[in-house]
Amino acid sequence: MDENMRVLPVRKDGKFCYNIILKADFTKLGEQVKTLGVEGRKLCIVADAKAGELYGEAVRAELLKVTDTVELYTIPSGEEYKTLDTVRQVYAYLIEKHYDRKDMLVALGGGVTGDLTGFTAATYLRGIGFIQIPTTLLSQVDSSIGGKTGVDFDSYKNMVGAFHMPRLVYMNPAVLTTLPERQFASGMGEILKHGLIKNGEYFQWLLENQRAIRSHEMDVLLPMIEESCKIKRAVVEQDPTEQGERALLNFGHTIGHAVEKLKNFSMSHGECVAIGTAAASYLSWKQGLISEKDLVYICEGLKEFGLPVRTDGLSAGEVLKATKSDKKMDAGSIKFVLLRHIGDAFVERTLTDEELLEAIRWILGEAII
Repeated sequence: MDENMRVLPVRKDGKFCYNIILKADFTKLGEQVKTLGVEGRKLCIVADAKAGELYGEAVRAELLKVTDTVELYTIPSGEEYKTLDTVRQVYAYLIEKHYDRKDMLVALGGGVTGDLTGFTAATYLRGIGFIQIPTTLLSQVDSSIGGKTGVDFDSYKNMVGAFHMPRLVYMNPAVLTTLPERQFASGMGEILKHGLIKNGEYFQWLLENQRAIRSHEMDVLLPMIEESCKIKRAVVEQDPTEQGERALLNFGHTIGHAVEKLKNFSMSHGECVAIGTAAASYLSWKQGLISEKDLVYICEGLKEFGLPVRTDGLSAGEVLKATKSDKKMDAGSIKFVLLRHIGDAFVERTLTDEELLEAIRWILGEAII
């Protein structure tokens, strides 16, 4: 075993499902893919334009060590292309190239690419295998793990989707050095969430190592990504199809998704999650669960990583209305994730519209503590 490579096996229903590989280069990619039995099969790398330009040929070269047919299909970058129309275009390419059920897709890019490629794999010929090679911090610690795939529909985020586990997730943290600072911060929105819902000591460690993290120091990035992957893996293994425990991963997302939609995706996912995290933390304080000191600590921590805790240009009423369209609704009520304390979250189903409105007004700067 390469001492510089970390392997995190993921299980479903107690049985091995796939490995998450952490390695700061692509040198072990071919070796890992070979274990999936793809010799003689066709592999189609579905890459967003930026990831394809930067890493498409390097990834293709590694995969060509395993099988003779490796094609690169590029899709436009951006959430606005995470649609059924883009999926249709990929379907057409796969049909034209005669891909069958034993061939595989390889998602190369951020969360949009991974979600869209996974959904395409889940539905093409009633399901083919796929591999995740996430190239953003957000996709490495969040969307590439757990088999949730999907696309947006008429600006409603991830409304069409399927649970379809990848065959392998290969993460190369070295690619994060090419990420714009804002995209890196977006990933930190999900990482900080992991600490808040499951590991208070991890949340504290993140704040203590903020400078090294933001400087992309690999000896800090590797354990950070590994710990976040472990947290998400544990939750996903307990609840692979989001019937209970997995809902905790939606901390900050109900109001965050509403803001993201109403802002027409002009803000990054992590920025919106941070705003939603601030709102959820405010609600946790108002419910008498965390202290005002904890609320300030959380919000200041988010800001240290370049994440917002406030937004403007929206009305509280329209944000509340948008939360009612969220797929996390359950029999007409919102499943809202709150904190008992930092590192311990739970699902609350009894919040009133007025309580939600108060938190929304707070993140809109219309109310003060």
